[in-house]
Order: sequence, then structure tokens, then C-alpha cells
Amino acid sequence: MMQSFSYTLSELADKVGAELKGDAGEQISGLNTLQDAITGELAFLANPAYARYLESTGASAVILTPVQAEAWTGNALILENPYLGYATLSHLFDGDMGQPEGVHPTAVIAPDAQIHPTAAIGPGVVVESGVQVSENVRIDAGAIIGHDSVIGAGSHICRNVTVCHGVFMGERSIIHANAVIGADGFGNARSDGQWHKIAQIGGVVIGNDVEIGSCTCIDRGALGDTVIHDGVRIDNLVQVAHNVVIGKHTAIAANVGISGSTKVGEYCTIAGAAGLAGHITIADHVHLSGMAMVTKSITRPGAYASGTGIMEAGEWRKNAVRFRKLDDMAKRLKQCERRLDD
Repeated sequence: MMQSFSYTLSELADKVGAELKGDAGEQISGLNTLQDAITGELAFLANPAYARYLESTGASAVILTPVQAEAWTGNALILENPYLGYATLSHLFDGDMGQPEGVHPTAVIAPDAQIHPTAAIGPGVVVESGVQVSENVRIDAGAIIGHDSVIGAGSHICRNVTVCHGVFMGERSIIHANAVIGADGFGNARSDGQWHKIAQIGGVVIGNDVEIGSCTCIDRGALGDTVIHDGVRIDNLVQVAHNVVIGKHTAIAANVGISGSTKVGEYCTIAGAAGLAGHITIADHVHLSGMAMVTKSITRPGAYASGTGIMEAGEWRKNAVRFRKLDDMAKRLKQCERRLDD
């Protein structure tokens, strides 16, 4: 049975520090888009492309900027950043009820594991020897916490997550369903036509306020640790190889692959399906476009792209020839410049 919600517009305004326009007692029971909202729901206008839906919306109230609110005659919460307001209020309408404090009877807890009394441990959870689970941690059904790992206060480990041994997770971080944290990295030595496994003896360190998406894999370090710094956001189905370091508040979209020992700076954004080679460094404040292939270090902030958008195959082949010719011309120009310098 889904949980029901009801707040007055005045209560919601207080939650986000918004100026209220209209009926303070209007009851709000949900959030929705401008085009789909009905009576009793709160909508928001963050993208100007959706302004055309404002006049026809069925929402009981809308989150607007001061400029947008000037021409609006209905109920409104007025904020400089409507999208942030929506993000804050969304937690009030989250139907995930969680679970009560304490350990479910079907959980398997090692005798020497330290579980804070305020933690919530769900059905079928396995907590191995030497684990420390801090206050207000939530571990959902079927998750496994490997030996000697630490889960920081207020963190949430979702259903069927595997946290391998020796992982440190900071405070208020979230790992979504079926992610694997701390599995072995891809380390092998070749001899006599065969591969010989290298033991991965490092760990994984995850900072505070990190969110890691479903089915993402973050490998443990070969020697030192793989490190995910504070505030990082990682989408679903991302591969982070051994000894990668990701700087504070960087955001990584789905299907990105980051090869071993690569360092990604702070406040970067990496769009979907981008690939980063190993042993390179990405500077702070770099944006990589979707499907970018990064094979060397990037030392300056800015936006970078590779590849081309979709087109007919014949046109693509012609353009590929042009690109090769332009590349040859660029190489010849560099050779000429070197001769002139000499």
C-alpha cells in the first residue's frame, strides 16, 4: 500500500524558504510535471522549453522564478532556482518507506560485527566479521557487507548490493541496487602464452554524500585504494577500474568506462558511454561529451568531444576521408613549423 502525503502550500514554502503567492492553505499531495499535473499536485518550471505548458497546467501550484511569477495568476512558490526547490521537496513525497531500526531475524550478522542500535538491517542481509555499521545506516534486503568494511553514518545500501571486504564508505552516501563495490580489478601478468592473476590487495574508499547507481562496478585497488571523493554522482552501469581516483562533485553518466589508475578531477561531468584510457589525468572542471574516447591526459578545463553525430553511412565514409586529410595537413603544418623554428 502506497504512502499518502498532504502538506499545505505554506508548509512547503517554509521547507524551501520560498515566497508564497496565493492560497497558503492549499493542500498538496504530490509532485508532477506541468503538462501532467492535476488538482492537488505541485509542478515546477525549470526549463524555458516547457513554459508553453504553464497556462494549461492542472497543477494547484507551481514553483517559479520571480520573473516567471510576475505574469502568473495562480498559486506559486517563488524561488531563484525552481529546480533546486523541486529537488528539496521531492524527499517529502518519497514513497520508499524503508524499514524500522534493528536487525531483521533473517539477517546473518557476524558475532564481532559492530551494528549501531539505530541502524536498519533488512531481510537476508549478510554482515561479515569486523564490519562497522554506524548510526542511522540502512541496509536493504539481500545486501552483503564484506569483512572489515566500514559504513558511515546515515548511509543507505540498497537491495542486493555487494560491498566486498575492506571497503570504507563515508556518511550519507547511497549505493543503489545490484552495484558491486570492491571486486577485484582486471590485473593479470602474461607469461608463456598464459595469463597469471595479480592479487588485488588495495581497497575502495568512498567519501561523504556520494551516490552510486544500480549495477555499477567499482574495483578495489591493486595496491593502493580506488578513491571516490565527496559529493560524486555516478549513474547506473558505470565501470570504475582499479586505482581510479574521482575528484569531488564530479558527475558521471551511464555506461561510462574508466580504465585503471586514471585520475578524474573535481567538478567534472562525463556524459554517457564515454571511455577513458588508463593512467591518464583529467583536469578539474572538464566536460566530456557523450561517447567521447579519451586516450590522453586533459590538462585544461573546458568541454571536449570526439566522434560525430549519426548520419547516413555513405556521408560518414566521405567525412572520415576528409578527417584523415585534415589530420595529414595538420601534421605537415607542424613539420613546417618545426623547420622554421630550426
